[in-house]
Amino acid sequence: MPGHVDSINAITLVTADMAASVAFYGVLDADVVFGGPQNSFTTLKFNREQFLNLQLDSTWTRPDRVWGRFILWVDDVDAVYDAFIAAGASPSMAPSDAVWGERYFHILDPAGHEVSIARRLDT
Repeated sequence: MPGHVDSINAITLVTADMAASVAFYGVLDADVVFGGPQNSFTTLKFNREQFLNLQLDSTWTRPDRVWGRFILWVDDVDAVYDAFIAAGASPSMAPSDAVWGERYFHILDPAGHEVSIARRLDT
């Protein structure tokens, strides 16, 4: 099928504080492959050639409401939750099991983008 999407390769998010955003995603073991905390554009790599781009915009302000969210699957939801707590972050909820078959929690990154950290429950 022409135009069939095989996968999402990258998401680009805006941030007013590149250093804080790079540190936040560093909790998830993201590797900086371009840019970095002092740059205006950064590309972070997760497992299996999946990328998150961060674009600096000094006029960006956190939204006053959630615009949507993206989901990152991890090996151990509870360990990632604990790592964010240890890093001083404040997830909006503790990990819980959802009726749709995932263990997950939500957290806002420093720019106010909502991230769901999840893992499929064993069936």
